[in-house]
Parts: sequence; structure tokens; C-alpha cells
Amino acid sequence: MRSDDVTLRAWQAADVDALLRYANNRRIWLNLRDRFPHPYTRADADQWIEHSAKDHPVTQFAIDLAGEAIGGIGFERLPDVHRMTAEIGYWIGEPFWGKGVATTAVIEASEYGFATLELARIQAAVFEWNGASMRVLEKAGFVLEGRLRRSVLKDGRLIDSFIYARVRG
Repeated sequence: MRSDDVTLRAWQAADVDALLRYANNRRIWLNLRDRFPHPYTRADADQWIEHSAKDHPVTQFAIDLAGEAIGGIGFERLPDVHRMTAEIGYWIGEPFWGKGVATTAVIEASEYGFATLELARIQAAVFEWNGASMRVLEKAGFVLEGRLRRSVLKDGRLIDSFIYARVRG
């Protein structure tokens, strides 16, 4: 998938150094689930790339700008009766914040999710302090559906999260 200078592509072994450069950042970790490690080590990068290579069809993508992986975006399909829904998650290396890269990636990934994965709904949970991600989702056509009060324990704080969604058609 390609839009302007941003390409979404499968993770590659050659992305390890870029992953280490951009993912090992506490400010990124603060906005993601705890399964995204901090500090982010070479072993974490190797494990992620190996894990992502097993996806068919691809559900986890490197966000590539000018030939370098500067972030990641992907889907986690919900189980059972919610199987037509997936949660989208993404992160961008801090030097690229505020440049529209995340919005472009979310739009492109969403189109892929609806067309290739045949999803009916894509949703995202955003921590209360991450206004930038809320704006990314809104610009990508997602709608705020609700606030989950005191639903997330992150960095020792119990905070609210916000649910955004976009539906096919």
C-alpha cells in the first residue's frame, strides 16, 4: 500500500536497526499497551519481525518513509461474535510526529482492513492523555463512540480511554 511518500509494507529483517532507533522511546511506550516493551531491545525487534512474518494475510505493517521503517501499524481481530471487528494500533517514531504520517497510515491501513481482511468495523482505544492520536483518528474518518472511565492502568496511573471506530460502507 502506498500513499504519497508513505508506504505500508511487511516487516523485514533489515528493519531491526530502525525499530531500535524509533521504538526504544518512553514517550511512545506511554501511549501503547504494556506488551510493547520499554526499553525496546534488539531481541524485542527480532522477535517482532519473526512474529509478524507469520501473518497471512499480513496484519502488521511497517510504516515506511523514504525506504526506512519509522513506525508500525496493525490489526488485531476480535474473537467470537466480534470477528468482523478488529482493533487498529499504530505508533510513529518521535521525529515524525505532527507531519501527517500517522493519519496517512491509518487511512491506508483502514482501506486494506475493509477490502482485504473484509472487516465491517475497525476500532481504536486511545489513552486520555493522547490527544494527538485522537486527532489522527478523527482526520482518518473515525468517530468517538465512548469514554471508558478508569479503564486503563498505565505507568502507575488509572486513566480513562476513548473508543473510536470506523465502519465499512
